[in-house]
Amino acid sequence: MKKIKKTFFIAIATIGLIASTNAQSKEGSLEVKYRRSSLHTILVETDYFPRKETVIKAYNKAPFPNNYNDHTISAESFDPKKYPVLASERSERDQKNHEAAAQMASSFNIAAATKGIIDPDANDLPISINKFFNDAKVANLLVAKWYNRKPDGSFDMDLIGSRGFYNASEMEANIGKSSARGLASISDAGEELINNTFVVVSKLNFISNEIAAAKIRDLAKDAAAKIGNEFFKKLALDAADKTYQKTKEGYSVLTTSFLYQLVWNDSIAAVFYNDLWMDKNKIDPKKKEAFDNTHLFKLKYIGTEGSVSIVLFSLKEKRTEDQIIELATIRNVDAVFAKLQKKYDVFKPKVPLYTGNPITAKIGMKEGLEGGEKFEVFEQTIDEKTGLTKYVSKGKITVDKNLIWDNRYNASDGPAELPSTVGEASKPVLDRTTFKGGKDYYSGMLIRQIK
Repeated sequence: MKKIKKTFFIAIATIGLIASTNAQSKEGSLEVKYRRSSLHTILVETDYFPRKETVIKAYNKAPFPNNYNDHTISAESFDPKKYPVLASERSERDQKNHEAAAQMASSFNIAAATKGIIDPDANDLPISINKFFNDAKVANLLVAKWYNRKPDGSFDMDLIGSRGFYNASEMEANIGKSSARGLASISDAGEELINNTFVVVSKLNFISNEIAAAKIRDLAKDAAAKIGNEFFKKLALDAADKTYQKTKEGYSVLTTSFLYQLVWNDSIAAVFYNDLWMDKNKIDPKKKEAFDNTHLFKLKYIGTEGSVSIVLFSLKEKRTEDQIIELATIRNVDAVFAKLQKKYDVFKPKVPLYTGNPITAKIGMKEGLEGGEKFEVFEQTIDEKTGLTKYVSKGKITVDKNLIWDNRYNASDGPAELPSTVGEASKPVLDRTTFKGGKDYYSGMLIRQIK
């Protein structure tokens, strides 16, 4: 197959990136279909820590991020102890892994003195993750899911057609042909769908705040002991004890997440379609074996983020301790995803406007919105020369800090009305976030947060 190019014409019906159906929502807005990035999540298995069963159960109960396609594969967890890191591997650790470890510590905003207590194996984890990826052939599994690979090794385009709004049968028929139509649709699917496949590897921990507080107190006292003036020494020692008393209560839920992206380009696609692709009508055992053993597919590291949530138990709290831990864990995981989305443009999801006047969208506090964040608004059009969909920037909007939807896990049993003053009508139910700025926007336009 010749190198796939994107400059060929393709019918609008075949490559429509986003489409509005005739079905109406309860609010009267058009239901919007649009291409999302796809996501698989992996949990790092860890040794015992307090309330581990409750924390892991909460992680598994957390709703899947709704701005991504669920691309779950069989490799859902791994034990890093099965992938020990050698001294030589530590010495050869590349710069990216050094940065990942540094990011993790800074993301928690925890004193370096306590980092070893919280996660003594933090620096080794990126190396263990890469070993696991290679051993379990995670990238191969992701590609296999995209092409709906069967036990006999055959592929089809059904999932790609469904997520990308393509004609799957037509795409299958065009594989192996050099037609402009066939090459354009296949290339478009690779760039828009497969290349936007991500894996988030998360490690959870639940620690007593007393451990970190005691360590900080002891270090502070060691420093205070070196003060020559007895008066100031006593002040420093007293301050260390007071800080300890204030910070020792409760627990902390910690989440560290590593973000990876599936590597897909024209060269990889050409090898796949030439040497590995086969449909149900042309079963070739050699191609099946070649796919099973290939090292063509890779995952590249994007970045790391971490989050900490304090957990306090109170007699006044109506929830049980397990419910409090569950809530803190799920919101903590959501907070890490929000950080990854804000920091790394490639992972930022596009979200459709729910309404154009007022300007609203179905995102909120779960995505880390606090008010004042800026988003770019895109309109999709068809390129007259290529026939492909392109995004055209139509302006910028800002989150209204007074109208942010609290869509965090278990925020309430349902949408709550905003309080109103005497003589003022009740304000709208908050089941969406409102934005300021611009006009002539409409439901279905896509928005993406600006860094």
